[in-house]
Amino acid sequence: MSLSPSRVFAELNAARPPDQPSPTMGTAVVVGGSVAGLLAARVLSDHADSVVIIDRDDPQVTGARPGVPQGTQLHALLPGGLFQLERLFPGFRDEALARGAIEAPPAARRNYLDGRLKVVVPDDADSLAGSRPLLEGLIRQQVLRLPNVKTITARATGLVFDGTAVTGVRCEGGGVPGVERADLVVDAMGRSSRLSDWLEQADWDRPVTRRMTVHLNYATALFRRPEVTPASTVVLALNTPRMAMDVAGAAFFAIEDGRWMAMMAGYGNDRPGRTAADFVRRLREQFPPEFGEVADQEMIGDVQTYHHADSRRRDFHALKRFPAGLISVGDAVASFNPVYGQGMTASALHAACLSTYLRSGPDLRAPARHYLALQKVVVDAAWSLSTSADLALPHVDGPYPRGYRFSRWASSQVIAATVTDVATARKFNDVVSMREHPHSLARPGVLLGALRANRRAR
Repeated sequence: MSLSPSRVFAELNAARPPDQPSPTMGTAVVVGGSVAGLLAARVLSDHADSVVIIDRDDPQVTGARPGVPQGTQLHALLPGGLFQLERLFPGFRDEALARGAIEAPPAARRNYLDGRLKVVVPDDADSLAGSRPLLEGLIRQQVLRLPNVKTITARATGLVFDGTAVTGVRCEGGGVPGVERADLVVDAMGRSSRLSDWLEQADWDRPVTRRMTVHLNYATALFRRPEVTPASTVVLALNTPRMAMDVAGAAFFAIEDGRWMAMMAGYGNDRPGRTAADFVRRLREQFPPEFGEVADQEMIGDVQTYHHADSRRRDFHALKRFPAGLISVGDAVASFNPVYGQGMTASALHAACLSTYLRSGPDLRAPARHYLALQKVVVDAAWSLSTSADLALPHVDGPYPRGYRFSRWASSQVIAATVTDVATARKFNDVVSMREHPHSLARPGVLLGALRANRRAR
């Protein structure tokens, strides 16, 4: 099924409220209770009599969860993601602010590229700054308030099949095996999803898994924040490969409880900021003055590190045989280089795809092909954004897509123009925040505008 990518993104990001839901099933089971699973459960609550979330972590646990090893690292909620959350949970922004999240309007966001401050887009969309536990915790509370959603603390061990359809999930909680029957099963098990194995064990084809090795090394630290309302709440500094630095970038966000969360990243053998002394020194010496001001504050706790080996995607959409009653969401389908901050927003768009699919009145006795086609558009967009940038890294050696040299040159011109040109920066921000499809950056008018802006800057 071929869909217009631009039209799909326009529909998923439409400002109008979605059509009223219509019940389509008895029970839906979501395997995995992280952001992607919670958002899928929220959508399913409009279409199922009962929604069951199976997760190994206790839903009452607050703070970083064992099932989210990267939960202590800095996370970005892009404007496109905030828009989707507000659609699913009206009033989400206000409740997040009441719980300590910090507003991040355009004037409070500062972006540096190779040390040059990028132009502000005054009419850009607002975003929020807050820790992953705060944002995920609020989403979880909103979902668990729904009367037809419940959670089970258990480990999923396999699927139940009846002919060509999935009809349940095998699970084990407290050493006791059981089965949760379902009209629709959602795999939200993340990067380590076992769905491919389960399909193969049941004599179904396993999807092709594509990988791009990036070997990203993260280091994150917390600092005290004396200002209640700082002038800048989100500051990012990215270095392109031509800078020949061992730090790919750094960022700091104002988060809840009067804290700064600062991050530093490097690739391959570069592991900047692993110790407190190295972290503070680099913030002071290798980045704009704002970073040094954060480093001058008291560090809270230890530096937390994380290694991201590769970006990967599982092409469920390409399978010729796929069972009915089954879909995947979030990192279980595709996980990207986290330095681009796409994770939570991509999961929110997967939920929007699920909503669009279910509101079309599908036959759940047939494979969810329309959902897979919608989701492919979102995955392709995020994958192309992250991998095209990753392919420019010295230690990444492909695979290079057809026409890569020209597309890389064109994207470098657009990125360079975002430093000085508001029109180009506005279009670029719409794409990286996943409010528009990347195709919009390839339009001749955008590239010509970028070339003119770069000529003026020179």
